Order: sequence, then C-alpha cells, then structure tokens
Amino acid sequence: MDLKNSTILITGGTSGIGLELVKQLTEQGSTIIVTGRKQETLNDTKRRFPKIHVFQSDVSDPQDIERLYEVVTQQFPDLNVIVNNAGEMRLLDVQDASKDLKNITREIDINLTGTIRMVHQFLPHLIKKRTAAIVNVSSAIAFMPYSTAPVYSASKAGVHAYSLALRLQLNKTSVKVFELIPPGVNTNLQNDWVLPPNPSQMMDVDKLVSVAIKGLLNDTPEIKPFLVNVVKFLSRLMPSQLMKLGHKEFEKFKKLNNQQ
Repeated sequence: MDLKNSTILITGGTSGIGLELVKQLTEQGSTIIVTGRKQETLNDTKRRFPKIHVFQSDVSDPQDIERLYEVVTQQFPDLNVIVNNAGEMRLLDVQDASKDLKNITREIDINLTGTIRMVHQFLPHLIKKRTAAIVNVSSAIAFMPYSTAPVYSASKAGVHAYSLALRLQLNKTSVKVFELIPPGVNTNLQNDWVLPPNPSQMMDVDKLVSVAIKGLLNDTPEIKPFLVNVVKFLSRLMPSQLMKLGHKEFEKFKKLNNQQ
C-alpha cells in the first residue's frame, strides 16, 4: 500500500491507537482526516498535528455518517483509505440490571455497527479509486472471548468475521481489506475501569502502530503482533482453558464493582 500518496480517514483518531495512527501516518506523508465525537479533543489533535483535517462525527449515528460522507468526499475527492478505529470497551456484569437496553449494546453500535455502516457508506466512493483500502480494527479478543467484557468480545468477533467476508467479496476490486488485530494495548480505553489491567501485560501503542504501518506497506491482510499469533494458536489448541484463565479476572471485577 502506498501510504505517502494516500488520503486516509481515521475514525476515533483523537486518542489511543487512532491518535498514534495519526502521528505515524503523518510521518509517512499521508493526507489525514480525523473524526471523533468531541470537538474539544478534535481541536487538541489539530493543534498537535496542524496539517490534518478534523470533522466531528459519531460512528454510532447513521445520520452523522451520511453527513460525513457528503462533506469529506466533496472536500477530499482523492480519499482512498478508511480506518475503522473508533471503539469502546467496558467491563460488564450481565446480571447488573442498571444498564438499559440502549446502553447495553453501546459497544455493538460503535465497534461493529459503526464499522459496517462506514464501509457501506464509503465503499461506492472507494471502489472507483485505482487503489483503495479499508482497515478494520478488531482485537485478539475476537479469538478468545473475555468474560469480563462480554459485549466488547461479541463486537470484535463480529468485526473479525465481517472483515473476512468483506475481503472475499471485494477480492476482484481495487479495494484491499486489512484487519488490524491488537492485543491488550496501553491506551485511555481502560481509564474508567474499576479493575485496571496490568501495564506489564499490555503492548505500548507506538509499537503496535509500527507493526500496523509495516503491515499496510507490505499489504498484509491480517496485521497482528506476535502475541496475537500466540493467542490465536492457543484458542484453537486449548480454548476452554484459555477462557477459564481469562475468567479469573471476572471474579475480581465483580467484587470491586459491587463495592462501588
């Protein structure tokens, strides 16, 4: 993939993996468009990277996606890459009845439905380009459900399955489909967790994005660090044992959550 001559739209590009993608893709010479829900954080990102372009947009809102498409494709007709990075991860107890029906599916709306809607909206534009790409950010949890984050696990498994199907359907077009599969990464995604992860077991975001950039440049369909390859292998070799190991965290979370 020629990143230097690409115009790239990154959803959720104001923090975490998205913000690091902005940094490293800017260094590659790409033209960068960033979306996010909060204008204040978009303004902060613009101050850090003056050459980027920012648009307020919420991927969980289909009307926002429609408006974004109209504005961006008019202003940036050379747009040829979209990165579906916007995401949310919550630790949830399914027996906690305090969440209403709209709230409980929030991660599905952002992580999975948002990705599908963005692709559906922008694909007619992308498919006209000589070279184009869709980059979907999933998670190692797509291969190993994490019981402490059940809805997030479902959303990322969905992103993985959707990316596989999308790649097959588009294999005779100019649109390449990449899936970036991170392990646990040290970002602000975990800021509000009652049970913080162990930082020593998490990957630094700059190292993850370096792997992502290399994968895009080399046209690697599934971009994943070595640790994810290990998780994927173990999920096939010993799935029950792996899930039980992860489930030990749930009892700690439940106890802490009940104390709040």
